[in-house]
Amino acid sequence: MKHIIKRAALAASTTLALTASLSAVSAPSAFAINNVPCGRSDFLTLTVHTTDSGNIPYDWCLANAGTFDMTGANMWLHRISTGNNRVQWYGDGKWQPANPIEKNTVYTFPNFPGGVRMDQIRIL
Repeated sequence: MKHIIKRAALAASTTLALTASLSAVSAPSAFAINNVPCGRSDFLTLTVHTTDSGNIPYDWCLANAGTFDMTGANMWLHRISTGNNRVQWYGDGKWQPANPIEKNTVYTFPNFPGGVRMDQIRIL
C-alpha cells in the first residue's frame, strides 16, 4: 500500500511541476499600452501636433509597456516627459534614441522647432 501512495504522490508532484514549467514558458508578455487622462506625473506625456489639429500642439498621455502605432497620422513630436517610464519613438526608419530616454526625464527638440516626425512610440 505504501508503494502505491508513493507512486501517486510522485506522479502528482511531477504533473504539478510540468504544468508550472509549461505555464512559465508559454505565457506571452502582455503589452497593454493605452491612452490615459493627462495630469499624473508618472504617465508618459507627449506634446505633439498633427495636420488634423491645425498644427496646434497638444498633450497626449500614455501608460503601460508596449508600442503604439500611429503610422499615417502625420504626427510631430515636440516634447516627451517620460514619467515613470523608459521611452523610444520610431521615426526616420529607426527607433530613437538608440538608448531609451530614462525615467523622469523631459526631452525636447531645440534643433527642430517644428517637431520631429513620429510613427510609433514605445514604453519599455
